[in-house]
Amino acid sequence: MRMQITKARLFSAALLVAGLATLGVVPTASAHEGEFAKFNNCPSTTEGVTKCLQAVTTGGEVVIGKKTVPIVNPVTLQGGLSAPSANFRTMFPATNGETLSKTPQPVPGGLAGLINCKEIENWLVRIGCEATFENGLTGLNATLELAKPASAVRINELNLAFEEGIALEMPVKVHLENPLLGSTCYIGSSSAPLVWKLTTGITSPPAGIAPIQGFGGEAEFKEGGTLLQINGTDLVDNTWSAPTASGCGGAIVELILDPIVNASVGLPSAAGHNVASLVNTISTATATAVNNH
Repeated sequence: MRMQITKARLFSAALLVAGLATLGVVPTASAHEGEFAKFNNCPSTTEGVTKCLQAVTTGGEVVIGKKTVPIVNPVTLQGGLSAPSANFRTMFPATNGETLSKTPQPVPGGLAGLINCKEIENWLVRIGCEATFENGLTGLNATLELAKPASAVRINELNLAFEEGIALEMPVKVHLENPLLGSTCYIGSSSAPLVWKLTTGITSPPAGIAPIQGFGGEAEFKEGGTLLQINGTDLVDNTWSAPTASGCGGAIVELILDPIVNASVGLPSAAGHNVASLVNTISTATATAVNNH
């Protein structure tokens, strides 16, 4: 069985490098047919785009400091890909403006699951926490967003297929959404993003931290071999750090809420104490194949 999976990866690697069809530009409408409909938001006719990508995360979890958020709602990464440079392709933004879908994930326990006033060691912050939340708590969502333009996202298909090195690198931030926290409460920002260097292989965290193992998935060819779908890919990283949260509650109020959130989550959190594990279905096809469908 392992031999069969390895062969599938070898075939996928060869296909990813060589391309699924001859390259070229073929004008077409944005609505595609059949399996190619998943690439409707790929800028396949844009100069410089040689392939289209859709990666749908359907499981896994994100651990930041002391808090774990399971991924229960599908998150989609989509757009165009450049020709490879040093084996890395960069992304072109999706035509609908959602290169990374802003899909809320419920935080277990809601705001109460994020903030436990009794865990806060600083007595002044603890008193402020208890005064703020004594009247009950509401639900809380965590939403992953790109922290920089799509061009900052890099993909190495060889590394993805052969389970080694960085397969997907992207700068992200986490939006904590709750009426009390307001609309500007984030962990990470454009200037200080969470930089995920995800691998399907084994991570290399700081000394004293156990590495974790990803998985390259299993290749499936569709539409006469012109579309590659890789099922069950697990992209992992536990080498990244997380800065403090900011903007929680808006102006003035954030002076109270930011320290509460940071104390409860355990921020800032050093590299090795945070985890991203993304279980994906990844689909790719050349721009020409997409344009012809």
